Amino acid sequence: MARKNQEAAEALKVPSIDLLREELAREEGRHQIRKTLINITGVLIVAAAVAALMATRLFVLIRVNGNSMMPTLENGEIIFLHQTKEVESGDIVGFYYGGRILLKRAIGCAGDYIEIDEEGNVYVNGKKIDEPYLAEQNRGKCELDFPYKVPEGMTFVLGDNRAISIDSRIKAIGCVEESQIVGKVAFRAWPMARMGIMR
Repeated sequence: MARKNQEAAEALKVPSIDLLREELAREEGRHQIRKTLINITGVLIVAAAVAALMATRLFVLIRVNGNSMMPTLENGEIIFLHQTKEVESGDIVGFYYGGRILLKRAIGCAGDYIEIDEEGNVYVNGKKIDEPYLAEQNRGKCELDFPYKVPEGMTFVLGDNRAISIDSRIKAIGCVEESQIVGKVAFRAWPMARMGIMR
């Protein structure tokens, strides 16, 4: 009977205050980890939702197809277009043509007078424009009579690889209407070696 009472007392032995503090600290640590994980998960979900919204509402991801914008853009590169109708001369714009998005550089806006001489120099309103993005000057195929006035609500575009680009110099394409414009190139996402903001 005495042994049973001793075993019962040992079974009911109250843990020390230090042991209780250690156990409480472990439980608080577990709770804090759970709370942190829940917060991180919530932040990631919100970030993913914002990124998805931006991707569908603000930006369009496209793959460059062809060499008409070389050396600025190369075949196979992946870029983001910032969706906007507000483009300025010098911007690389994406616009719908024949069921796909073409990429060309905006050269002149409505009311501008465009001229291209035999050497491929481009003049806007009588002033020769500086084009450091070109690998070489080239008039390329041109079906226009100069000086050419850009019609109202239109943008005159040229590819950077003037020798092969089919752009506003060809009557079949002509100037780009505002309704055709998707946006302007904002960022090169691939390849990593050429990744960065584009202006």
